[in-house]
Amino acid sequence: MPRWARPSARFSPGLARSARSCFPAAARLAAARPGPARTLCSDSDFMPQRKKFAADGNVKDQIQKEIEANPVVVFMKGVPSAPMCGFSKQVVEVLKTQGVPFKGINVLADPDVREGVKEFSNWPTVPQLYIGGEFIGGCDITVELHQSGELAEELRKAGVKD
Repeated sequence: MPRWARPSARFSPGLARSARSCFPAAARLAAARPGPARTLCSDSDFMPQRKKFAADGNVKDQIQKEIEANPVVVFMKGVPSAPMCGFSKQVVEVLKTQGVPFKGINVLADPDVREGVKEFSNWPTVPQLYIGGEFIGGCDITVELHQSGELAEELRKAGVKD
């Protein structure tokens, strides 16, 4: 067993001294900064910025606009090219199988959208499928409609499938 892997050697003062001697600049910097450790991005200007779904803050109005502007909309976890949950992935696969264009809206990007879409539809789970401005349902309902052929009929009524 190599010396560094032995439990007694891993935390020995001799190794700590040798590490300080190998990296003297790092040891000096660590000693020069008393107090709590600093993070790399402590300034709010450098923190990750999230784009709000509704610029004016009215999420329900923005949800309504998206549903009216797009014949098929899926509020989902992730994006169509990279779903972040199995249920969202199933709905995306069903729509791809149907061969229709659709817009996927990532509810994980904005907590207000995640809660707002649940209130908007009075449906407690995500994903949520809207066709022709009408709420269809979640994953289970979408899959059942696909298997029975009713989903294709709804897509034809909305004018997105031949």
